[in-house]
Amino acid sequence: MARKNPQVEAEAEVEIEDEDESRIEVGKPKTWAAGIPGVLHSMGPALKDMGVNRTRKTLLAMNQRDGFDCMSCAWPDPDHRKTFEFCENGAKAVTWEATPITVDSHFWAQNPVSELRTKSEYWLGQQGRLTEPVYKPAGKDYYEPVSWAEAFRIIARKLNSLDSPDEASFYTSGRTSNEAAFSYQLFVRAFGTNNLPDCSNMCHESTGWAMGQTLGIGKSTIVYDDFGKADLIIIMGQNPGTNHPRMLTALEEAKNNGAQIVAVNPLPEAGLRRYKNPQEVKGIIGSGTEIADQFLQIRLGGDMALLQAICKRVLDAEDANPGTVLDHEFIQEHCQGLEELKAHLARLDEGAVLTATGLRLEEIDELADRYLRAERVIITWAMGLTQQKKGVAAIKEVINLLLLRGNIGKPGAGASPIRGHSNVQGDRTMGIWEQMPPVFLDALEKEFGFNPPREHGADAVQTIQKMRDGAMKVFVALGGNLVAAISDTTAAEAAMENLDMSVQISTKLNRSHTVVGKEALILPTMGRTEIDRQASGEQFVSVEDTVCAVHPSWGKVEPVAPNLLSEVAIVSRLAQATLDGKVAVDWAGFERDYDLVREHISHVVAGCEDYNQRIRQDGGFVLANGPRDSRTFHTPTGKAVFTVNDLEHVQCPPGRLILQTMRSHDQFNTTIYGHNDRYRGIKKGRQVVFVNPEDLTELGLADGQYVDVHGEHHDNQERVLRNYRLVSYPTARGCAAAYYPEANVLVPLDSVADGSNTPVSKHVIVRLEPTGG
Repeated sequence: MARKNPQVEAEAEVEIEDEDESRIEVGKPKTWAAGIPGVLHSMGPALKDMGVNRTRKTLLAMNQRDGFDCMSCAWPDPDHRKTFEFCENGAKAVTWEATPITVDSHFWAQNPVSELRTKSEYWLGQQGRLTEPVYKPAGKDYYEPVSWAEAFRIIARKLNSLDSPDEASFYTSGRTSNEAAFSYQLFVRAFGTNNLPDCSNMCHESTGWAMGQTLGIGKSTIVYDDFGKADLIIIMGQNPGTNHPRMLTALEEAKNNGAQIVAVNPLPEAGLRRYKNPQEVKGIIGSGTEIADQFLQIRLGGDMALLQAICKRVLDAEDANPGTVLDHEFIQEHCQGLEELKAHLARLDEGAVLTATGLRLEEIDELADRYLRAERVIITWAMGLTQQKKGVAAIKEVINLLLLRGNIGKPGAGASPIRGHSNVQGDRTMGIWEQMPPVFLDALEKEFGFNPPREHGADAVQTIQKMRDGAMKVFVALGGNLVAAISDTTAAEAAMENLDMSVQISTKLNRSHTVVGKEALILPTMGRTEIDRQASGEQFVSVEDTVCAVHPSWGKVEPVAPNLLSEVAIVSRLAQATLDGKVAVDWAGFERDYDLVREHISHVVAGCEDYNQRIRQDGGFVLANGPRDSRTFHTPTGKAVFTVNDLEHVQCPPGRLILQTMRSHDQFNTTIYGHNDRYRGIKKGRQVVFVNPEDLTELGLADGQYVDVHGEHHDNQERVLRNYRLVSYPTARGCAAAYYPEANVLVPLDSVADGSNTPVSKHVIVRLEPTGG
């Protein structure tokens, strides 16, 4: 039974029921985003679940200079912030975390793990905040409350019994603060392994590989204000209206300043059609702002072909008018590889481009003309590019196009990958990566006096494979929900159950608490919204957003339970119990005063010198970025690199479709806030597959019919979604879409992007078979 904490709200028992998928309703997709409905969907649940006082303290403090950083995305904050500097999804995330509903001790005796496993992500999350450590012994089906000291003793004993530290893996969620992330990676490396997979392995790893090899840094080369200075913004493979709604305000400002915007996506997204800003009069009583000047409804996997075609048109324009199109001064001083790129694109097959993209020649020419007329261009992207088989190559083509006209390192121009998790970029900066470079490890050794392991560790996909093969015995997760987030759900769950022990550090229940090792523990932690008091006083943490801005985050409401520990405290106590003085680190000092953690960060992490002083500046500080700040490139030659990438598009057999996984509007990653997808017209259900009406006719299927969705892969293993409702929807021809994480079952574990090893969730060949409903 879930219960409201009487110290926070009046006590009341709460019963949560799952949505009945048979009641699903399908309406017309929306043609605009936000507006008054966005406000109502933000404030209604917050007031209902948290009450007036808790809602006021949280929402009015979100993304403010003296408040806490929103946990729903990594979108940057403008210098001049509004009173309501949050979006609908941010409000949902706060309501989800700061709810006064808690899981009491009786819950565990009443709900065996086998029964919890039958529940949905929605039901699990709605049970409320976790408040006490619990332990499931081997051979038992129930979690049992234990003390913090006993929980750490159990974990430390298991870790120290392993034959090798590499038999353990330590996962990290992108919500983890810089201080907790730095402490965590320090503990893990002191323990003796680089097995530090994180959620970035499944999302922007392709970005890091592509940009690192071409520009020398895997991060955005723009700042927030560049959007308002751009002439052209090309948005590829992302849905700002749902995944980072505050971006729509920046796009509206860019439009008001004269920018053109082009959307490249297999699906028409409401937020990229029209935006009604609820903080402006025209967003309430007017028609709002039309966002996209051009919409290219590209076939899944066709982005690399489109970008190569635009690059070729730029080079052809230069040949026709020598010296007037390319930025020769920039290229000569800062770039290499142009001649190889020219020779490669001279052989580009236009027919193959049209086949790969599904676009018309006139559409490609129109985008090329827009690019040629613009002096300052931003290209921004998300999972639609990174989760392709050729995702790394596609992003390298983004860089090729930007470099040709010098659109790197000048105001209003640059490469802009948009991170979804609120601090996934900061975690990587702090050392959460299985492949940290020697310079970081050398600094760690100098600071703490031990030699950290040098051999690369396992990423997220490799971790599941090692669990499956018995090479990984213990899994510890600092946040997140890996078993639901990773590809090939059936294989991932079997691998997780093959563990000796699984440990989850969490705020609320999720699937990874129900699919567990022989032994399992849940350690409850404080949320970002909550006041963190330690022995030295009230603490703050810091985060890094998607444009490299680092700023503090202060909790504003009382913790939902007195027994909760912060992430820093949990990591520090686990390190003390496990390492037992093995390395000279003042773990107790880390917990007592986070300034000590930041002092060490300033000595280890490049760009974070004088961290304690700079983080206390108004608004924090921005990390140095060579390509953006000075057109310097930390590549082997010191120059930005034009790359040659062989065109390869998705081959789809007759009678099959290419499926992509995606979020609904009522979710954040694997967290399900509700069963509606307002912008796509879906209510009271998630078991749907979106298919173009012409494809339905060609396949002999009908809107509203129920089908089994079979994934087809070379290993011939059965991967299927049962009894899904077909929704006639204006997708690109030959393409389909279904919701993540449910559709992850269709994505094979070995189907990964070349180079980055990111699961290929935007390239799933499927067959639809009628089920009869």
